[in-house]
Amino acid sequence: MPAEVSPTARALRCLALLQSRPGVTAAEIAERLGVTDRAARRYVQILREAEVPIESVRGPHGGYRLGRGVRLPPVLFTQSEALALVMALLDGRRGPEGEGDLVDDAMGKVVRALPEAVGREAATLRAYAAATPERHWNRPDPSVASDLVAALAARRRVRLTYRGESGTERELEVEPWAVVARHGRWYLLGHSLSAAATRTYRLDRVHAVAQTDHPCRPPDGLDPVAALEEQLTRGWGTPTRVVFEASAEQVAPWVFPAMGRLDPLPGSQGRRCVLVGSTRNPAMYAGEWLARVPFDFRVEGGPELTAAVQALAGRLVRAVESP
Repeated sequence: MPAEVSPTARALRCLALLQSRPGVTAAEIAERLGVTDRAARRYVQILREAEVPIESVRGPHGGYRLGRGVRLPPVLFTQSEALALVMALLDGRRGPEGEGDLVDDAMGKVVRALPEAVGREAATLRAYAAATPERHWNRPDPSVASDLVAALAARRRVRLTYRGESGTERELEVEPWAVVARHGRWYLLGHSLSAAATRTYRLDRVHAVAQTDHPCRPPDGLDPVAALEEQLTRGWGTPTRVVFEASAEQVAPWVFPAMGRLDPLPGSQGRRCVLVGSTRNPAMYAGEWLARVPFDFRVEGGPELTAAVQALAGRLVRAVESP
């Protein structure tokens, strides 16, 4: 650093080093700041006097790191980091804006807290960029998500007050395995004690969470995203079976796990594949999911999906008929 840099600037640079490199040593701080080891330790002491919690570990693998205190220490962002943070918040804000929106309020505080030179572009990006609202978006209560994550960390069963699709509330005891965000919705994946089976629950339908004293743990090797996708393909009212005139490798990029299980069709020497699953909305399955796959296919079941594809085909044919 240039010699004319003020002590305040060096202290802030020291804080930035502690934030980005936990375990940094006094020698490393001194090298980055262009000062002696003794001066580097003095800057650490200045930050401690400003109530920034800094822990020190002695020994060959020791160094300084930020601790957990009552107050959040100042957070320093580069311009690229600030813009990336605003972009992530915009991308994650899938619901309609309005008063009391916690994400929008938090983003405003972050932007206002940034230095003027860095915050100007972040504020401009926030003002002129927009995220497409997710049609199925429904943000859960943050306190519910927090209680479930706490139970996951403690590996304890929970009792949920849960509102089903019919609107009826019921009490459930669940072994929580993971919380997964998918297409604008948040889900709890776990083991239902009453059903003795794996189940998924939408967090926006959970009204209360009570942690119990009963221990639990997720299955070894659990892939939460894959397990959730598999669960979401089961148990819907309408069975689906579709045969594609292409290999599973060709079709796979165009389908996703919620549509069902994709396998090579037996006896086709790998030239065709079959998709088996279920849905509660045959019209959406036909019009939004199957119609986008650029390969010929034949619906072999069930009757509701067959009718939905026939209705879609008739509507498309009528759209190009001469009046």
